[in-house]
Amino acid sequence: MADGRKLQPIIIKRIKKTGHVAHGGAWKIAYADFVTAMMAFFLLMWLLGSTSKGELQGIASYFSNPVKVSLMGGDGTGNSNSILPGGGRDLSKSAGQVDGGDAERASKQMWTQMAKEERARNEANRIQELQSKIQTVISSNPKLAEYGSQIQLETTLDGLHIQIVDQQNRPMFDTGSALVKPYMSEILRGIGAALGDVENRIALAGHTDATPYGSGERGYSNWELSADRANASRRELVVGGLPDNKLLRVEGLASSQLLRPESPTDPINRRISIVVLTEEAQERLMPAATPNSSLQNSPQVTKIPIESGR
Repeated sequence: MADGRKLQPIIIKRIKKTGHVAHGGAWKIAYADFVTAMMAFFLLMWLLGSTSKGELQGIASYFSNPVKVSLMGGDGTGNSNSILPGGGRDLSKSAGQVDGGDAERASKQMWTQMAKEERARNEANRIQELQSKIQTVISSNPKLAEYGSQIQLETTLDGLHIQIVDQQNRPMFDTGSALVKPYMSEILRGIGAALGDVENRIALAGHTDATPYGSGERGYSNWELSADRANASRRELVVGGLPDNKLLRVEGLASSQLLRPESPTDPINRRISIVVLTEEAQERLMPAATPNSSLQNSPQVTKIPIESGR
């Protein structure tokens, strides 16, 4: 070289650029969950602060008994459509609305009617099954089948009507007596066995024809006789298997309800009638008594001295 100095080597540094190391995104998911939870919490607090006391009670009642609240409605069912305290039609209320509205009442009436119709259908089926059962008992028993012409079965509005009628050559009782004939005892005990597991209550009545009784109206008349015969029949039914507490009423009607009014002295008017009552008929005939009264579940024995028959 001209200057005599040694040349210095030229060093070129090449820096290789690389991308940043990726960070994890789990914190973003956690943060989003936190924000969502806080939003839900503040929304819940806002709803609780803006909801009336009656509506809160309605919500609590719904979760404790949802079917009752849905069908029956009433206080605190949350049916107010006003943002003001109380709201609805009754402005005197400060918490919730009492009146459920016409739609709710119509809904309750509809459900009540549907339940009533369903109960009536089930009861009609039970009565029909019971009638078939008694007919089978009579036909399968040779002794009872022999007297089948004296046993009449009929379904009425009050329930299943079973009548055991008298015949001129085959009376159920001795003349002027409440002593049950042996064949009549077999019939009653067979019917009592068939009615042993029935759910419905039963009414029992004794009937006579219009023939005047010997002792007259002021003495022992056919009103007393028909009641005594009904009570004697009750004892035979109980011996056959009918629970005594199933009897709602035992009464003597003498000739007040003739089976053949055109022939008041016909022996067929002398009969014992057994009615397996529907729920509606049972409520109608139930004596007016307090719930704790012992008379409510005991049968009534009725004697009505008005006229005499035989």
